[in-house]
Amino acid sequence: MTIAKQIEGYMSSASWIRKMFEEGAKLKAAHGAENVFDFSLGNPNIQPPTAFNRKLKELIESDQPGSHAYMPNPGYPFVRKAVAAYLSKEHSTDITENEILMTCGAAGGLNVILKTILDPEDEVLTPAPFFVEYRFYAENHNGKLVTVKTRPDFTLDLEAIEAAITAKTKAVIINSPNNPTGQIYSEESLNRLGSVLRDKSMELGRTIYLISDEPYRKIIYDGAKVPSIFKCYPESIVTTSYSKDLSLPGERIGYIAVNPAASFLGDLINGMSLANRILGFVNAPALMQRVIAELQGETVDMTQYAKNRELLCNGLEKCGYEFTKPSGAFYLFPKSPIADDVAFVQTLQEELILTVPGTGFGGPGHFRIAFCVSEETIINAMPGFERAIKKYR
Repeated sequence: MTIAKQIEGYMSSASWIRKMFEEGAKLKAAHGAENVFDFSLGNPNIQPPTAFNRKLKELIESDQPGSHAYMPNPGYPFVRKAVAAYLSKEHSTDITENEILMTCGAAGGLNVILKTILDPEDEVLTPAPFFVEYRFYAENHNGKLVTVKTRPDFTLDLEAIEAAITAKTKAVIINSPNNPTGQIYSEESLNRLGSVLRDKSMELGRTIYLISDEPYRKIIYDGAKVPSIFKCYPESIVTTSYSKDLSLPGERIGYIAVNPAASFLGDLINGMSLANRILGFVNAPALMQRVIAELQGETVDMTQYAKNRELLCNGLEKCGYEFTKPSGAFYLFPKSPIADDVAFVQTLQEELILTVPGTGFGGPGHFRIAFCVSEETIINAMPGFERAIKKYR
């Protein structure tokens, strides 16, 4: 091979999400798109709010000089100021533009953070099930991802996290609401996690960072709330994007927010500004920065996701599936009726239903359903879900 061995290895164990997405394209070509029920990809199916289209059109037509020029690597100061003002209310703390860095989505944000804080062989812990790309991101920067099992309802197992911390641990990444489970970590558990990290940092004589990946923060149900990690632990960093709550995944716009109480705040921000440039992002997209500056607090209409959740959960419960009802995000992570979740996903595929094996998320024995789809997709897929489980029960 003429490509790097690492990339060659990644290709052979490529993300199950993309594998199923690509398999779906083949099935749709063979059977017609209307006959294939695709729950594989977390691609929002709700259009961005009208305010986004209106502001985008206004900015394009303004033809302001310098609109597409370079700006400081952390982003436009006025955009960061707008984000900070909103976050100060959301997190009930004082955040300024100096703690904000605009990024190419949450994925870009995570890579910028890890590039800034990791030395070779440093370990990054994350609760499993987890978003599979975390492993790639850690290894991008010579780190190692270490997964820690959660409890049966996918809440944090604090004892397991504490036991997994070593002298090489540099950070813990959490994702709440979680992809793939939809679980929200409670304020009590995050306070306890903060205490664990504080004690371990003192014991080991090194700062252990808590990184919260929050693209689903605003997609919540039944009055649930997502606690602020800034209140739980000072050495904390949030990264997020507008991909889900504004339905803009293709625009690659997000930000990093560093806890103002962080011990090495200046070093973190300066290091991330440099990492943003040397990783090749340079800066977040100029046009999108200017759009979202005017849209703080705006979201798509989440009622459709709530309807889909009820429709899917009620239907699968009647079929006999077991699951923890998600408190947020737009994913359901049911138990597979057989131990081999890959085999069961293949059974669903025979019914022209596309889901993703839990094995791909470090959650074997489960499978993920992305319900950011039309109601008709859920309704029409239900007979196939029922036939699939009846084959094993």
